[in-house]
Amino acid sequence: MNVIDPMVQRLAVAQSALLEPAGLKQSDLARALGCMAEHRVDDADLYFQYTRSEAWSLDEGIVKSGSFSIDQGLGVRAVQGEKSAFSYSDGISESILMDAARATRSIARQGGGQAKLKPKMKRAKIAQHYGFADPIAAMTADDKVALLHKIEAYARGRDSRIRQVMASLAAEWDVMMVARLDGTMAADVRPLIRLSVSVIVEQKGRREQGYSGGGGRFNLDYFTEAQAYAHVDKAVDQALLNLEARPAPAGQMTVVLGSGWPGILLHEAVGHGLEGDFNRKGSSVFSGRIGERVAAKGVTVVDDGTIADRRGSLNIDDEGEQTRRTVLIEDGILKGYLQDRLNARLMKVAPTGNGRRESFAHLPMPRMTNTIMLNGDKDPEEIIASIDRGIYAVNFGGGQVDITNGKFVFGASEAWWVEKGKKRYPVKGATLIGNGPEALTRVTMIGNDMKLDPGVGTCGKDGQSVPVGVGQPTLRIEGLTVGGTA
Repeated sequence: MNVIDPMVQRLAVAQSALLEPAGLKQSDLARALGCMAEHRVDDADLYFQYTRSEAWSLDEGIVKSGSFSIDQGLGVRAVQGEKSAFSYSDGISESILMDAARATRSIARQGGGQAKLKPKMKRAKIAQHYGFADPIAAMTADDKVALLHKIEAYARGRDSRIRQVMASLAAEWDVMMVARLDGTMAADVRPLIRLSVSVIVEQKGRREQGYSGGGGRFNLDYFTEAQAYAHVDKAVDQALLNLEARPAPAGQMTVVLGSGWPGILLHEAVGHGLEGDFNRKGSSVFSGRIGERVAAKGVTVVDDGTIADRRGSLNIDDEGEQTRRTVLIEDGILKGYLQDRLNARLMKVAPTGNGRRESFAHLPMPRMTNTIMLNGDKDPEEIIASIDRGIYAVNFGGGQVDITNGKFVFGASEAWWVEKGKKRYPVKGATLIGNGPEALTRVTMIGNDMKLDPGVGTCGKDGQSVPVGVGQPTLRIEGLTVGGTA
């Protein structure tokens, strides 16, 4: 039995979806790159993309929206020094490609770089971290609608206090191809799905909300009834718990962060500060600190785009580089940054496979994939039992961070007041305020229960959004400021 290389398979799908309908051949790509290379740019690439997406949403027992869209186009980039020239179009043809190449190469008219076109395109190496079937085709439209109605019925059957159920199901099939001036040609086919469930409950005039969701790089039939009902249970349990919540206390105190999704604080307050562009420009609090202690002993943070089927995983990044597991902080010592090709070249280091873009209409930049703090050696129950007075933040809602100084504000969507090592009662309105790099130095206990988020993360940077993942074990942090209402 012949085993077909996954890169060959993905390249064949990409050529069928992107090049063949436009009558383009590899020789046309080489000609466009050669056109830009006439002005001796430092780097250049062509990016082609085809995306098919679908979404369904239910509210008040009615499927209120169903959408289907197809988006495609190409982006052409030339780089000289720190400057990038970029053209894009939502059409794909030989004439559009050549016009974009001629317009883009103008960045190098005043002289320049050293890159030359390699005479022959070569396939990049690629690992396979997920399948490439179209997830939308895994379920019929009737089955998708039926699943949403089952979610509604199951949720209302859980408790008579439920007043509203909202659910959505989304999927996309994304095909990309990149050709670079150095002769590299790479392609990927990226499925992505997501289920979201939100419920509102009411008791004695008080209303509270609960949410759960999940997904990853699967087919839609991943969401079995059992999988969907598990998300309903989490959303209902959170909403009912919040009905009993008391106002959160305020002040500086010990805070324990739960495992999994609370890693979003790590992503926002620390991860962005470790991206190469901020550090090259000196605007990050981590700039120039490689080899220094930036966190407590035991704190190890990695960015790993190779975890199977995860929302933030990629076989290759959007510049054709293989994704990998990059150690950022090891036992509290800063080891490196996340790099795309441009910033890696200017900082004289290797790319880390973190060049990402929202679509063909955007320039790539260094971005996170799945950002994770690794396990420690403490039992999570031991960590909670160690608290004299403090907050246990099980889950997070929204938040924001200032990259230049690491200051963050995050709201806890599910939290407990802990006293004498016991969870006393749920609290509402707890806002965690602090400084990300400083908070890392105040980590005193690290759990052995590292968990990844359920697959719902989306990261924004410079107006671009990309899917990401986070994860962490239970953490005890000293001296965080809690903004409360008590």
